[in-house]
Order: sequence, then C-alpha cells, then structure tokens
Amino acid sequence: MRPLAGIAFAGRDVYRDRVQTIFILGPTAVGKSAVALELAQKLEAELVSADSMQVYRGMDIGTAKPTAAERARVPHHFIDILDPDQYYSAGEFGVRGREEIVRILSRERVALVVGGSGLYVRSLIDGFFDGPPADPEVRSTIEQRFAVGGVKMLLGELRRVDPVFAARVDPTKPRRMIRALEVFHMTGVPISQLHARLKVEIPFRARIFGLAWPKPELHKRIGQRCTMMLEGGLLDEVEDLVRRGYGPGLNALNTVGYAEAFAFRAGEITRDEMVELFCRNTRRYAKRQMTWFRRDERIEWVEMGEGRDVQVVVEEIVKRCYPNSGVNSLLS
Repeated sequence: MRPLAGIAFAGRDVYRDRVQTIFILGPTAVGKSAVALELAQKLEAELVSADSMQVYRGMDIGTAKPTAAERARVPHHFIDILDPDQYYSAGEFGVRGREEIVRILSRERVALVVGGSGLYVRSLIDGFFDGPPADPEVRSTIEQRFAVGGVKMLLGELRRVDPVFAARVDPTKPRRMIRALEVFHMTGVPISQLHARLKVEIPFRARIFGLAWPKPELHKRIGQRCTMMLEGGLLDEVEDLVRRGYGPGLNALNTVGYAEAFAFRAGEITRDEMVELFCRNTRRYAKRQMTWFRRDERIEWVEMGEGRDVQVVVEEIVKRCYPNSGVNSLLS
C-alpha cells in the first residue's frame, strides 16, 4: 500500500483535511504496538510513546519496549531518554509531548500517540499541572512519615487537605500522593485546585481510539506476555540493572514485573510464586487501565478478537479517520 502523505484526491491535498494526531490507547497486552506500527507505516506517521516506563534506558523486556528493528521502521519519540534513577512526571511529558507533536506536524506527518499510561495521555491532551519544583526538605519529611504510617497515613492526610485528589488517586501509587502533599505544603493550595486552574492550548486535533479484547482473551494474552518476558530474559535484565547500580527502591523499578523479579532475586518468593504474582498483578494493572480509559467518552473503541487481525483493525481506524478522502482505495 502506498503511504497517504502528499497524495492528492480530487485536486485537494489530503494533508490539509487529514486527522493531525491519532491516539491508540488500551491496557497492557492488548496489541497497541503491533497496530501502531502498521498504522504508522500506512500514514507516514511518527510514534509518540505515552508510556511512563519506556522512557527509561535498560528497561526493555519488562516494559515491552519496541525493538531496535521496529524503531528503525518508524520514528519513535520518548523512548530511552532517561536513566532509571531520574525523575520524570506526567506534567513534564505533557509539555514536551505537545512540543514534539508540533514538530512532527510541521514536517507534514501524522503524529501517532501510543500508550497505556492514562495520566500521561491526560497530561498530553488536556494539560496537567505538576506543581512547583521539588523541595527535598519537604519531600523528605513526608517520606519519613510515610515510612512509619504507610499508605494509610498518606491517604488520611490527603483527605484532610485535598479530598478531591484523595478520591481519585490510585492507592498503589504512593509517590503521587507524596507529591500532592509536597505541593500542598509548599503552596498552601491543593493540587486538585491547581489542576482545575490550568488552561492549556492544545495545538493539534486529535482522534482517540481504544483497543479492547474480551476479558478472558485479554487475560490469556497477559499470561502469554508474562511468560515471554521471563523466557526472553527479564531476570537477566534485572541483574544488569543491579550491576549498573539500580535497585528496587527506585520508583521506576517498583513496578509490575520488576517488583516481582526483585522479590524473587532477594529470596522472598519462589520462582512459581513470582510467575503467579507477575501474571496476577499484570491483570490487575490492566483492569485499572481500562477503568481509567472507560471514563473518557472521547475514546472510540475498536474491538479486537478472533478474525480481527492487525490489518483489519488498522483498516477500520483509517476508514474512521478519513471516510471521505478516497483513502479506502489505498487499503486494498
């Protein structure tokens, strides 16, 4: 199939009428990368990764990062830009991501945003205020209280000073709660109010698609992915990270897959327990992702399943984006 960019239909330049930015979202193991790669090649697009873990170097297997060969096929952005001990936030990604999309559009190419990190997607498309720069002294004080009182302490304090944020925060993400308390103690203003005040101009027109498998099939795919990661060298990757000086205390490595691998390495669980926990926690993570995405009415859902391979799904997305441009004839 010929690429779409630069092709004229009925004397018009398709680029002026095309959707500028396409989002491909969904839970882990749903097949986002395969669909995005095929779609990117058909549309002459560049990929923008909206994944909070693929930004880190050396974390390839555990984040299902695109391979070097796949990145050679299509330009990718926001992959391998930081070391695991470097801080990165959704707010920073939103700002830098919008700047990158503008650069992609200036080259008259489609920007294709791909990922499963709901907060990163929200920051990119809606704007997200991440607060003032970190204050080590304030953060240290909150972290010391967290070490004693745990998540219960964080939630209790958040409910007193910022009940709106407390009601929506993921309790498995204590770093976000610590950050919210840090912002409050630095500014005296709840971070939820600062979010509400933010008005960001979004410099692109977006079409947002979500990929969804029936639950039993998704769970099967998750089990297969976990097995493939372990057989593909996840434990060796963890050893390499340790040799480089990185450990489970880092926020980037206290995530599904790595957390279980580090627990096994420390002798806290058996290999069988590691596999079971890895699969279970991945299923739970996928459920949280879907809960987040289902709340967004802008997402157009595309069903995956038997008889609907990558090519079929890509064709459906193209037809939805460009129904009157004559693009359909290029798909045959």
